[in-house]
Amino acid sequence: SDSQDEDQETATVNKKDEELLASAKRFFTVLPEAEPFGSPITQLGKKLYFETALSVNNTLSCNSCHFVDKYGVDNEPTSPGHDGTRGNRNSPTVYNAYFHLSQFWDGRAADLQEQAMGPILDPVEMGMPDSGQAVENIKEIEEYLAFFEEVFPNQEDPITYYNITNAIGEFEKTLSTPAPFDDFMEGDLTALNEEQKEGLELFIKTGCTTCHTGGGLGGNMYQKFGLVKEPYWEYTNSERQDKGRFDATGNELDMYFFKVPSLRNIAKTAPYFHDGSITDLGEAVAIMANVQLGIELEESEVKSIVKFLESLTGEIPEHALES
Repeated sequence: SDSQDEDQETATVNKKDEELLASAKRFFTVLPEAEPFGSPITQLGKKLYFETALSVNNTLSCNSCHFVDKYGVDNEPTSPGHDGTRGNRNSPTVYNAYFHLSQFWDGRAADLQEQAMGPILDPVEMGMPDSGQAVENIKEIEEYLAFFEEVFPNQEDPITYYNITNAIGEFEKTLSTPAPFDDFMEGDLTALNEEQKEGLELFIKTGCTTCHTGGGLGGNMYQKFGLVKEPYWEYTNSERQDKGRFDATGNELDMYFFKVPSLRNIAKTAPYFHDGSITDLGEAVAIMANVQLGIELEESEVKSIVKFLESLTGEIPEHALES
């Protein structure tokens, strides 16, 4: 009868979805839990994240290159610094960065606090001549005096460069964007639509999981750009032959290695790659398959994988937005 056929069909579909979920669980996890927002240090960190006094001419804050309302990026190939000069690398998102193995494209910072120390003193970025000047600028803003005393009690002089960047890092640890993909990973087989499920299956089958694994689908290893086909810049629009991690370590073995980017919110964080050389997500997927895996994807396959990647777009947390 018709109803028996329908039951049979539903059972088949569910079995297929359950198999896909089991397969996904071999490579991915749900998003690791973020720190809760609301403690004094996270509130101070948020204030400092939007603080332009940390730049040499009072024009830039962390949010100038990592807009919290734009999924933590500025959608520019590379970001303009305090005098308009652009940096060499694309600004990675601050969302879901709290569990990465390191920070920056070349991994030169161990954690979010160390990452926060960099741009403020970078001559191209925020341009502060030294950490002392950054501290002086914050001390001149009266409301910070009591705020730092509250967050760092029992310290004779709580406004230090270490404490400033520590607070920013603590705020950034609250920035997570759970997505429909997480609901699927937790067993809600309806959280992804059919196109997204097909894309997930293809993502796994193609071998994208060689590098894009874990809770971030990336962010947890370094990999050579141009693993199968080199040099990578012949396949992208890269104008600069960036040596990647080698610039940070000086180790020949790190030549052209970069931190594998997390794919969370990837549909919202164009342009792509360390130099922002590719604006279209489908094109970035095709280049990756070709250069990293030696696979020429059909246009329909590229579209399918992009559909899956859209399931990684999460909700921007209310507490992150500028109040």
